[in-house]
Amino acid sequence: MTPTDTRLQVMWNRLLAVVEEQGQALIRAAFSPIVRECGDISAGIFDLNGRMLAQAVTGTPGHINTMAEAVKTLRGRFPIQEMKPGDIYMTNDPWIASGHLNDFLLMMPVFYKGRVVGFTSCTSHLVDLGGQGMGPEGTDIYDEGLLIPPCRLMAAGALNTFLMEMVKANSREPVANEGDIYALIACCETGARRLADMMAEFGIDDLDRLADYIIDTSYRGTLEAIAELPQGRWHATLKVDGYEQEIELCAALTVSADRVEVDFTGTSGLSRKGINVPLNYATAYTVFALRCIIGPEIPNNAGSLAPFHVSGPENCILNARHPAPVAMRHTLGQMTPDLVYGCLSQALPGRVPAEGASCMYDLPLRHTPEAVARGGTQFALELVFSGGTGARPGLDGLSATAFPSGVWGSQVETTEAVAPVLITRRELRQDSGGAGRLRGGLGQWIEMRSATDEDVMLFLSVERVLNPARGRQGGGTGAAGRIRIGEDGADLPGKGEIRVPAGETLIFETPGGGGFGPAGERDRAQVLRDLAEGLISAEAARDIYGVEP
Repeated sequence: MTPTDTRLQVMWNRLLAVVEEQGQALIRAAFSPIVRECGDISAGIFDLNGRMLAQAVTGTPGHINTMAEAVKTLRGRFPIQEMKPGDIYMTNDPWIASGHLNDFLLMMPVFYKGRVVGFTSCTSHLVDLGGQGMGPEGTDIYDEGLLIPPCRLMAAGALNTFLMEMVKANSREPVANEGDIYALIACCETGARRLADMMAEFGIDDLDRLADYIIDTSYRGTLEAIAELPQGRWHATLKVDGYEQEIELCAALTVSADRVEVDFTGTSGLSRKGINVPLNYATAYTVFALRCIIGPEIPNNAGSLAPFHVSGPENCILNARHPAPVAMRHTLGQMTPDLVYGCLSQALPGRVPAEGASCMYDLPLRHTPEAVARGGTQFALELVFSGGTGARPGLDGLSATAFPSGVWGSQVETTEAVAPVLITRRELRQDSGGAGRLRGGLGQWIEMRSATDEDVMLFLSVERVLNPARGRQGGGTGAAGRIRIGEDGADLPGKGEIRVPAGETLIFETPGGGGFGPAGERDRAQVLRDLAEGLISAEAARDIYGVEP
């Protein structure tokens, strides 16, 4: 490595530190628990051409990889010569930003020595933006809330107060929304300030040379990783629960010398309900899954993303077009890694994990329509409780862990502090991980109820209730998800609007991940350890693993 390359590498490392501070500023300042406690965000730094140079470690692929393309779009909408210091642009358009209306994406030009040298950007989830709320019941985008086209949120440092009042007027949580928008602004400003400080410290007037070094190095590294793969074309299908009926997701993976393509041809058409997925969001998770296997050590930026390409027929459920309802696009969008891994496991047998719970098991809750009229509390809250991941080629799956989203689980104390709900039980779900030489991760058992004498509305959109996670290479299937009201209550469907009566207990069981390899090959000591820790029952040890307790 030449002295020049060493200097550029040092600056690259500093850029990664800068963007991480940027992301932490958003988390520390946010009002909503799903941002502050769960890390449902993205933060990034971009060059003058809108190419992503660095992303914060904290964040979801759905936010990060859509942000990588959205900045290019916003950069093209607003002429650089008209930008002023203190300007910030924003949108929540699902087909530009992160796939549904609740995600606000901001972009701020970074000025240094009087001219624009790059951009900072970030995304986070606002808990409520009017409409029918965070549920799948809408029949078009207009049912789902307030859509804000690309616009100026800040002009030369002055807030667009009309836009802020508009957002607050269209929300059941106006104070939280206002606070979260200020947190997004602080995130952009922190990144811009630290980037300018870094440039001054290293004595550079622009990012051009550093940007080219980052992107070219990452691109070459990714091509080298692709060159190690077998070339060919592989197909896979994944049956998922859907809403009105079960849905078939289809993918064809093509690996060539310098390119990896995924095509969703054959995938089912749109749903009438809000589980449809814009292609930008499906692409974000598809590429993330591929990058977990192909060159995972290479930082995520415009260079390492460039060789991956995703397509699908217009208005298949993974390429929903305006005005399709998309509020719960993560339900199916986060299933795409399991779909892609079905292809990749054929190309790379033994290197790809089993299927997992995959989609977030989130619980959007809010007050009933009549509660506020009676003096009850108005609230909107989105909780996240993950299932288990699939067993990995060399390790057991992770229990109660979100993959591919990476969000952290909602905390009991925080939840009870901000909304009138009481969580009475939360524990790992015994025997829910798929059996195998390597066991699938366990799901969770959660019980909650209203903390007042008012009913609570629940908006369900989860998967793996009818189609649990499959094992890999002879591994067993993980336990399916299950939702009901009361121990003896009938099982509820995975999607729809549910009223939880006051005094009744909602029981929420998240799915387990699939196993890897035959259960009979699992080490006896590992079985006994699982038994001692309560992860499996004595019956499972004896009947599935052949180990007498």
